[in-house]
Amino acid sequence: MTLKNFILAFFSLLAFYSYGQFSIDAEFRPRTEYRNGFGSLIGEDADAGFGISTRARLNSKFKTDIYTVYFSLQDIMVWGENRQILPNDQNDSFAIFQAWAEIKLGEGFSTKLGRQVLSYDDQRILGGLDWAQQGRNHDAALLKYRKDSFRLDFSLAFNQDYSHPTGFVSEGTAYTRAGFFSYKTMQNLYLKKKWKELSGSLLLLNNGFQNFDTNNEADGVSNLQTIGTHLEYTKNRFGLSANAFMQTGERQGEVKVKGAYLLGLDLSYKTTDKVKLGAGLEIISGNDADAGETGAFFPLYGTNHKFNGFMDYFYVGNHANSIGLFDIHLSANFKFNETSNLMIKALNFSGEQELTSGEKSLGTEIDLVYSKSFKGFKTVFGYSHLFPSDGMYELKGVSKSDTASSQNWAWAMLVIKPKFLN
Repeated sequence: MTLKNFILAFFSLLAFYSYGQFSIDAEFRPRTEYRNGFGSLIGEDADAGFGISTRARLNSKFKTDIYTVYFSLQDIMVWGENRQILPNDQNDSFAIFQAWAEIKLGEGFSTKLGRQVLSYDDQRILGGLDWAQQGRNHDAALLKYRKDSFRLDFSLAFNQDYSHPTGFVSEGTAYTRAGFFSYKTMQNLYLKKKWKELSGSLLLLNNGFQNFDTNNEADGVSNLQTIGTHLEYTKNRFGLSANAFMQTGERQGEVKVKGAYLLGLDLSYKTTDKVKLGAGLEIISGNDADAGETGAFFPLYGTNHKFNGFMDYFYVGNHANSIGLFDIHLSANFKFNETSNLMIKALNFSGEQELTSGEKSLGTEIDLVYSKSFKGFKTVFGYSHLFPSDGMYELKGVSKSDTASSQNWAWAMLVIKPKFLN
């Protein structure tokens, strides 16, 4: 850069500052994992997995009195995925994680347009999935209203994957993306009200999934409705949260959904300022319907890793149309000082329905997470151990003799979030 260009850039930046607020921050998050039964039972003769991945994000925000623009770029790098001096990223994981503009409309209203995170309450149905290195986002238009302790969000999405570089094509608007409940259309209404010790929200979500006939041609849309509420109550050292959701309509492939539900209740109590105890349960309905129908509930776009055990045996790319789940859990959180804490959680799993053998018990999982903050960065360590019951072997379709005697998972993560410009 020449001196002239540098001076021009400097004065342009000063003008930029005089007009609005500009900030740049980042995240550097490498994570090491030892997988010996993570997600599914590992075989007796199978070797445990071990690897390292890094999430790198660069975020920028420009804010004025009228609008805010936000960009978040990210790359997910698995150590060793590229050979030496490879000209292109083998994983092709560089992406725009968020790119949105929010415009104030006056009297508490604003609109937020673009790629964004939709995250509500405890993230049971809609969440940012921050645990996953790639995270979760939505391309949507969001209308927001805020007044005192009341909020309303109404979001719309219409997804399309153009098959021609010039954009619209004669084939119409068939959406060919599939898997993991990728939707063609979405409409979502979220309302929340807070009182002194109680807050309650209502979620009304409709997702339209593209169907195809036997000739692989577009054949209408299946619409699935998810309706429910989240409640939170806190008083002194006591806390309570509850979820109640139901699903109806159709899944992908015109599979009718009837009687699908999720019910959850969690209690917490602070025995001291440094010890917090918790207990809870969650019931998720399974598939008890006839062919072409299902009674199984699926949490869709939530942060499912947060629930039903950190080893991700349920509803993280699996268990979508199975026997449901009955999860009873106990937890304790110990705050050693201002910079470190330890969480211990025990979960017992059963099917909401019986397996073919009549068995329901699936096993018990123990999760431990220790975090330590330093000046400018944080380290987090985790260990989980699964003690499978006979029902788990039947559910996964393997015999006990063919699986390893120990099913566990361990990980360590470094988190650095520098602020370059604030």
